[in-house]
Amino acid sequence: MAQPLFGRLITAMITPFDDEGGINLERTEEFADRLVKGGTDSIVVCGTTGESPTVSHSQKIDVIKAAVNAVDDRIPVVANVGNNCTADTIDFARDVEKLGVAGCMCVVPYYNKPPQEGLYQHFKAIADSTELPIILYNIPGRCVINMKAETTLRIAHDCNNIVAIKEATGDIEQVKNIIAGAPEGFCVYSGDDSFTYDLMKAGGAGVISTISNVATMRMKEIVDACAAGNWDEALELNAKLLPLMEGLFATTNPILVKEALALVGFPVGGVRLPLVDATPEQSKVLEGIMREVGVL
Repeated sequence: MAQPLFGRLITAMITPFDDEGGINLERTEEFADRLVKGGTDSIVVCGTTGESPTVSHSQKIDVIKAAVNAVDDRIPVVANVGNNCTADTIDFARDVEKLGVAGCMCVVPYYNKPPQEGLYQHFKAIADSTELPIILYNIPGRCVINMKAETTLRIAHDCNNIVAIKEATGDIEQVKNIIAGAPEGFCVYSGDDSFTYDLMKAGGAGVISTISNVATMRMKEIVDACAAGNWDEALELNAKLLPLMEGLFATTNPILVKEALALVGFPVGGVRLPLVDATPEQSKVLEGIMREVGVL
């Protein structure tokens, strides 16, 4: 497999907070540097794992600046700019263009439930407004609607700067249809760590990963083995890490990701309401899983 523009392991980075729930920019820079040194190919800043719904526009700009500064051109930084308002997304994309990011990620509009034609027009308008490469993000579990394969392919063929999609449907047939019909160079990434092996075996590019906040190199080994066609090795590596891939989602992401980072000795603060921090019971179970898979 040829190396994709943003690599194979893209970490959906958490947003560090201080003890009062404010943005901790110093810790943001330290954590971005930690991910680079850990082996991630790229990072996505202010995505779902970065608690985008409760981080304001100005705070997102500060976090993106901090990440870009810390990474210092060693790997690409992708800014999540998408929401359910096309005009706002366009404005945000134009704002982050000035910050030195390598690309944008845009989620399927949530809550207002646009039809497939609306999805096409939404993403085409965003693509026409910026020269940055764009990753689409399809996650029906959070957005209520599924962007169908034919809509994704229509967008991919009509918009040269839409270069990839993060597919969090878990639907292997939809993934295969996108891969089969995509233009050359268009990448399909798993939106779930536990789906990565199956997606890459079907011809996908890699994963936009949650677990790589905690176990960067372990996830990197899996995607590299898949990319090399070493499927037996990849399956074995995947099986060893799978309990933690699933365990981190025992409650809403990123509650347990932040708890896991505290457990490995790199605390990044808690989560913002309406999310709540892990309970002692959840932390104890998570610690057991982390020890089981060898992360602790």
